[in-house]
Amino acid sequence: MYFKKIGVIGGGTMGQGICEMLAAKGLEVLLVEETPDKLNHAYSMIETSLDKQLEKWAITQAEKKLILSRIQKVTHFAELGSCDMVIETISEDLDAKKEVFTQLDQVCPSNIILASNTSTLSLTEIAGGTMYPERVIGMHFIYPVSRIDLVEIIRGLKTSDSTFDNTKRFVEEVVEKRGIMVYESPGFVTSRIICILINEALHVLGEGVATAEDIDDSMRIGYQFNYGPLEMADRFGLDSVLAALERMFREFGELKYRPSFVLKKMVRAGNLGVKTGEGFFKYDKDGDRI
Repeated sequence: MYFKKIGVIGGGTMGQGICEMLAAKGLEVLLVEETPDKLNHAYSMIETSLDKQLEKWAITQAEKKLILSRIQKVTHFAELGSCDMVIETISEDLDAKKEVFTQLDQVCPSNIILASNTSTLSLTEIAGGTMYPERVIGMHFIYPVSRIDLVEIIRGLKTSDSTFDNTKRFVEEVVEKRGIMVYESPGFVTSRIICILINEALHVLGEGVATAEDIDDSMRIGYQFNYGPLEMADRFGLDSVLAALERMFREFGELKYRPSFVLKKMVRAGNLGVKTGEGFFKYDKDGDRI
């Protein structure tokens, strides 16, 4: 397969990152959101991200314009029929994802790969409502997309060898990231392990063993993490971390996946991290820690 035009459904944090990364690699991107307002917000956040790189001399003004020119704002799924691959990046809601894939079935030719950026949900279940489950695959990018050179490629029960081979080629040759094959399991590899780390840090915080800042410093400095576990949770979105832990707790039934009461309390309070400006730490409108 030749990859030139990619559809991205969902303009949240991950959708924005994937769009920017694909456009920077020279691909044409169709970004889909539910409403024009959400679409414009996602596009403006991508522009803000590029402006920050511009300030650091990482890109030029001409490169910024070129990247933005490759991203087309779309509100109707029908336009995705011309894409060589479609990547779904909406929130971790199984029914909503199944509905998206059912709609994609109607507009995308049967040879087009349909990928989901899900971090915990079953690809087999997502593909179950489609006419061609063999073309459905998981492609889990890790935040921040542009800086993390790893993608989990997840096979559902009916994912074909050709779908996997073409997806792996897309990941490694087109977007130039390392692709690892994962057999379907709740949380896959990265989410399963990182959520346990975050949850344990939350237990340590809840028990009063150390402050949030000292917990993060101990892991960031002591083990050379880019971010400590609590800031990681803020950047992932505390609601997303809670949803992932709850799903793994239901699927595995093991106490180590039971979400910390501190996490539940933060989500109930609406302190979801970077997306709301406050989680365990405070952030400005550009997502930088204050």
